[in-house]
Amino acid sequence: MGARAEALAKQFETKAAEMTKAIGQLSDADWKKVTESEKWPVGVTAHHVAGGHEPISGIVKTVAGGQSIPNFTMDMLNESNAKHAREFAGCTKAETLALHEKGAAAAAAVVRGLSDADLERSGTVLTGMPAMTAQQVVEGILISHIGEHLGSIRKTVGH
Repeated sequence: MGARAEALAKQFETKAAEMTKAIGQLSDADWKKVTESEKWPVGVTAHHVAGGHEPISGIVKTVAGGQSIPNFTMDMLNESNAKHAREFAGCTKAETLALHEKGAAAAAAVVRGLSDADLERSGTVLTGMPAMTAQQVVEGILISHIGEHLGSIRKTVGH
C-alpha cells in the first residue's frame, strides 16, 4: 500500500461515513420519498449505493490488474440499476445500513491494498468509453457514486 492508496481510501471512508450518517437520519417518511434524479424512493437509492461498493471495488481490482471489463455497456448498467430498483423496492433501513457498512469496509480494503503502480494501470470500464486508470475508477466511480446519490437523497429529504 502506498500513500496515494491510503489517501484515496480515507477519501472514500469519509464519503461512506457521510452516507452512514445520512441513512441513519432518514425517517420512515423520508425513506419513501422519490428522488428527482433517480426516480427511485430514497431507500432504494441508498440501497443502490450500498450494493454498489463491492462490484465497483471489483472493477477497481480488475483495472488495477491491467485488465478491462469486457463488453459492458451503459445500457447494461442502466438495466442492472433498474432491475435492482425493482428487486429492492421494499428494502429496510437496517439491511441497507448493514450492506453499506460491509461493502464500504471491503471497498476501502481493496483501495488500501493498491500500489502506486496499480493505481496507474488502466483498462476499459464501459464499452466505447476511454480507458480509465485504477485511480480514476476509485475517484470517478467509487467515491463519486456515493457523492452523486447522497446529493440526490439530501435534495429530496432536505437535510
